[in-house]
This record gives sequence, C-alpha cells and structure tokens, in this order.
Amino acid sequence: MKIMSWNVNGLKSVIRKNEIQKELESDIYGAILIQETKTNEIIDTLGKDYFKYYISATSKKGYSGVMTFSKNKPLNVIYGIKNEQFDREGRTLTLEFKDYFLINAYFPNSRRDLSRLDYKIKFNKSILKFMQALRRKKPVIIGGDFNVAHNEIDIARPKSNQGNAGFTSVERKFIDEMIKKGYIDTFRIFNKENGNYTWWTYLYKSARTNNIGWRIDYLFVSNELKKRVKDAGIIKNKIGSDHAPVYIELN
Repeated sequence: MKIMSWNVNGLKSVIRKNEIQKELESDIYGAILIQETKTNEIIDTLGKDYFKYYISATSKKGYSGVMTFSKNKPLNVIYGIKNEQFDREGRTLTLEFKDYFLINAYFPNSRRDLSRLDYKIKFNKSILKFMQALRRKKPVIIGGDFNVAHNEIDIARPKSNQGNAGFTSVERKFIDEMIKKGYIDTFRIFNKENGNYTWWTYLYKSARTNNIGWRIDYLFVSNELKKRVKDAGIIKNKIGSDHAPVYIELN
C-alpha cells in the first residue's frame, strides 16, 4: 500500500491544473492526504474510486482545510483533535483502519513575525497528546505539512534562517520530542543526504529552479510500523503547488 501526502495550496487551483486528478486516476495510492484545501466543499467528481472525507475551517473562509481520499472504507473518522481552538481551523482528520490510525495534519505557520508561535506550540502539544492516546489502541501514521524544517540538513540556508518561522529551536524540538516518543521520519530511513526539500517560496521565482528550499512535509510512523515501511520519498517533479508531495510504501 502506498500513501501520498501533499499540501496543494488550494484544491481548486490544482484541479484547474489537472494535477491532483493524475494521482487519483493512477491507481497507485491506497490513500492520498491533502492539506491547505482552502475550500468548504467536497468536489463529488474528484476521486470517484475513493472514499472522501474533509474538514474545513469554520473560523475563516478559504483558509486551511484538509481532505483524505482512501481506497478502503475506514472503521471510523475523527474530525479534529477535540480541541475547538484548533479544530475550527480545519487542521486534522483521522481515519481508523484495522491495523493503524492515519492522521492528515496541517500544522500552523508561526508567521514571519512569530506572532503565531505560541499558538503553534500549543497545537503541537495537543496533537502529540492526541496521537499518544490513539497509539494506546493501535499504531499511528501521520502525514502532512508540519511547517518546520527539523535539522540543518532539511533547509538550503540554515545559517541565515536560524530563529526564523519554521526554523526556531522550539519548533524543531517538537520533532525531536516526536522521535523520542517513538515516531519515525520515514524519509530519513532511506535518505540521509541534504538537498531534499518539499517547499520552495513563491517570493523568488528561482527558488525552486535553484533548489533553495525547505523539507517541511513529512510522513511519520510509530515505531511499531517501522518494519512495514518499504519505501519513502519526495515526488520532486510534481508541479502545481509550492510544495512537492511525499509518499511512503508499506508492506
């Protein structure tokens, strides 16, 4: 089974570009997680062979939102993390299957002036508590845009970005905490090199061309599933968003 996660930066935009349709029609993926849908509607014509679930922001129109496509019908669907201050922004959606929980997450951006850093820290603590509660029942897979580059290897220009949004010590320590609690960054099982990024700013047209990017999109598994991870990677040639999709393959 293969799972893909992609921040599309506007679902309707990638539909117009015929980018998400290619993945849904390829029959490669058992599940596709998308973030930042920026819409309050489910599009019935999209992914006809999939079960579709979504949560959108109620706090602001055209903001945030996640959507999950699954070939298999889940046993249960959990909307949000049962915390209203975060759930009203439509950031998390969880599907329960026989062998694991699959979480689709769009983590807050701490913003350039760090005005939402405290909010993000609170979200991080809440979602980790939520994950740990699920994990007491069965293993957990979480994919999405975490809005943080974990280590210097995950960012093209680490020195000039020290302390900037998405590369503050407190944001990076959250990933450390996840790993300490037994969650595995699946990409790093197979690839230990730098130069592998998933996001390039639109502010500079040459950023993606010159690969001046950040790796901020992840698929983590709880260590109970480590032996089942056959492959993980970044689909670097996928155009349509400022993010590249990431994927894992499970036995």
